[in-house]
Order: sequence, then C-alpha cells, then structure tokens
Amino acid sequence: MRTPPSFTFAALLRTTVATLCLVGATASPAADKIGSVDTAFQWLGRDHDILVEAYDDPGVSGVTCYVSRARIGGIKGTLGLAEDRAEASIACRQTGPIAFAKPLRQQQEIFSERMSLLFKRLRVVRMVDAERNTLVYLSYSDKLIDGSPQNSITAVPVDRATPIPLDK
Repeated sequence: MRTPPSFTFAALLRTTVATLCLVGATASPAADKIGSVDTAFQWLGRDHDILVEAYDDPGVSGVTCYVSRARIGGIKGTLGLAEDRAEASIACRQTGPIAFAKPLRQQQEIFSERMSLLFKRLRVVRMVDAERNTLVYLSYSDKLIDGSPQNSITAVPVDRATPIPLDK
C-alpha cells in the first residue's frame, strides 16, 4: 500500500503563494502599459523605473485612469520579490462618451494591483460626489500590518445632462 506524500512547510508555502498570486491576478482588470522611464541602472535584472499604466473604469464607460508608480528593479524586482514603494500618482480623464451600465455604489474599489509578493497592494477607489455630479478617484497602497498615508486623488466631472445613477 502506498503512503500519502508528506507535506513539508516549503511545499505548503509554495502552494499558498501560488494561490495568493492567482487570486490577486484575477482581482482586477488588466492594465494597458503606456510606457516607463528608467530611474536607476541595475547591473543584474531590470532597471528601477517609473511605470505608467491605463485602466478603463469597469463601471463607467468613457473614463480612463492613468496611474504612475515606481518599480524596484534588480534581481528581486525582476523575479517579483521586491516590495515597490507605496507611492503612486493618478489622473482620470473622460476618454469617450460617459455611460453607466448599472447604478454605481457611493464608494467602490475598482482596481487593485500587487506591489509586493504577498501583502502590499495599490488600490484605486471610485467615489461619487452626487451634489456636483462628479466621479472622484483615490489611489493609495495598503499593507497587511499598516496602510500608507501616501495617496493621490483626481476627479472627472460628468455633464449635468447625464446624472450619475446611484445604487440605493
């Protein structure tokens, strides 16, 4: 009779990391890479850089958010093991006719992207300023232990002829 394989701590850790990476990979829409700028040369692995990506708001057609963030290079950065800095900038703009597929929640996380192997994420939250008919976008990073006060904000005014539908 065959004995079941014994699970080592390393095997359990590999399985957990793989699961977390898959969950993180499916949590948000894919970004379109707009470009990057090298900020520091690294002998091994990719250089440190600033990455600019575009995300279309999944709940509002006609709005695109552009996010810039620093990425650590070197061997750790190339392998995805480095912890990127908790700083990002955001600018959201109307890029087409604005339309709403369904009513929006007052506040909702719309993008999330991993900034370290396990516990740090860049998050973008959409808020609705109903009084001014404006969409407000906040970017920040979080960690398992403590959040980062580094944040950036932008707003997209919507024509008053197109009221923003709110989910009650």
